[in-house]
Amino acid sequence: MKLRKRAKGVLEALRPKQYHVPNVKSSKPAISRFSILLRSSDPPNAENEEQTRQAGADKQERDGAGTIKSITLASEINTPIVPAPAPPPFSVLGKRSRDKMGHTAIEIHEDEQDVEMLRRLAPKDDEYMDLSEDEDSNDASVSDDSDDSDDDIDETVMEDMRKLEESFKGISQKYRLINRIGEGTFSTVYKAHQLPQREPTEDGSDVMSEDTEEMPLKKRKTNSRTATSTRNCKKIRTVALKKIYVTSSPHRILNELELLHELRDSPYICPLLTAFRHLDQVVAVLPYFRHLDFRLYYRDFLVEDMRHYFSSLLRGLAHVHKAGILHRDIKPTNFLFDNVRREGVLVDFGLAERQGTDWQPCLCLESRDKRRDKFLNSFAVQVLQTQPDLVSTGFPKSDSRPSRRANRAGTRGFRAPEVLLKCTSQTTKIDIWSAGVILLTLLARRFPFFNSADDVDAMIEIASIFGRKKMQAAAAMHGQLFETSIETIGERGFSLEKIILWASCREKEQDGLRAGEAQAVLLLQGLLELDAGKRFSAKEALMHEFFTAPVEDAEERAERLEAVGARVAR
Repeated sequence: MKLRKRAKGVLEALRPKQYHVPNVKSSKPAISRFSILLRSSDPPNAENEEQTRQAGADKQERDGAGTIKSITLASEINTPIVPAPAPPPFSVLGKRSRDKMGHTAIEIHEDEQDVEMLRRLAPKDDEYMDLSEDEDSNDASVSDDSDDSDDDIDETVMEDMRKLEESFKGISQKYRLINRIGEGTFSTVYKAHQLPQREPTEDGSDVMSEDTEEMPLKKRKTNSRTATSTRNCKKIRTVALKKIYVTSSPHRILNELELLHELRDSPYICPLLTAFRHLDQVVAVLPYFRHLDFRLYYRDFLVEDMRHYFSSLLRGLAHVHKAGILHRDIKPTNFLFDNVRREGVLVDFGLAERQGTDWQPCLCLESRDKRRDKFLNSFAVQVLQTQPDLVSTGFPKSDSRPSRRANRAGTRGFRAPEVLLKCTSQTTKIDIWSAGVILLTLLARRFPFFNSADDVDAMIEIASIFGRKKMQAAAAMHGQLFETSIETIGERGFSLEKIILWASCREKEQDGLRAGEAQAVLLLQGLLELDAGKRFSAKEALMHEFFTAPVEDAEERAERLEAVGARVAR
């Protein structure tokens, strides 16, 4: 019955009357106010530079890997920022065929250079996308069953989508909005279907573009690949439209698009398909990735699941950091994990920047002796030495000392200590700390684990785990002084093992960490290192024994086999 409904949906999609695409003919091209050109460093491949289409369609320029070669910021939607997805990474060249059950299928020819990434990004069923930027957004994530609720859309969401179609000229001719799937501080994300587009031929007539099923079925060539034909056609059509608010900085918007374009080659990074601008509005088009809300599964995550989760996350970070880019906002809602296929992708590069941006020398880059001398000669230390019983009553109203400025972008609870301490030479290690917070959350079964309201509370939370002594040493590395009179903050703090046992209510002696958990804690110690210089890099973390030589006890093995059986049954 399910297969029959799916075939019926395919047949309805093939009918031309479903699409209302006007034949728009412009006397002059849209004028761009400004443009950005990104050139690919790879040499072009002459064999793939021109592809023949049915009915004399226009030629599309692509590089050897089938990726986008340029970005142009345009003033109208008819002139896209990125000249995709006008050819998708596969072309429909099949013809109607019938299987034994009498259902219609479409055979396609896939571009083998691009299909591997699409298979990773597009799962078997409907795909789901989450690009939230606000840590307090509850509507940012969707579950696997969210597609069933597309027909039951709230009136406010419908009104929001209508306003977007009315204000953004031409978007309704290219995409059909389905639902709002995420809303954050800087953007809103919508689920949408890409509509087929008509392209003019040499004789002036219009034909459907390659990425549509509306071409005459009798003229389509057959291909031996029939198993994934209809499914692949559906995958390329389901997209996520990220509407970036006009309050965002133009530099920030451009920076995000450039970084997504540069990182497009990794299967662990959600790539940018295309983007459009109309007046002061910008919409980015991204794949629609299937995933579950982190809150629905973090309590039941097995150690084996954590291993797959962090394998994908760290591989994505390794690719980002190799390019010299800081993500700056690593958190569960920005890493979309498919717990069925055990793969995930990094999203939301709105706060990302290249390492060295606004860089200034910090004391943490100096040798240990230099740091010690400068710290002992500081004004604060001299005052404490001369007046040891001095009690702080606040800070002076007219403080003449120069203020210290540093990038503090990120989500509360996931910021690294050097960010809280206003280090002016931050590195990619800040993303590793955020990944460590996610691992601590999974092991402790507490989300969010850190729930501070501001930077001061965040430092107190970290100090309550690591202790006053380690926190003072970390602050001194950056030329800062950490003092507190809170009695609950001990001198030496607690081990991560004890923190996890307490958080998961395992305080008895026989309720210790299991073999796999103990191995994960060893990895966690390298991720949550207060000294950024000693903290693991993404590449070093992937070489840890947690991934290279995993261990498990009998109980963990039984749970893993039970989970595998449940997945097979589904």
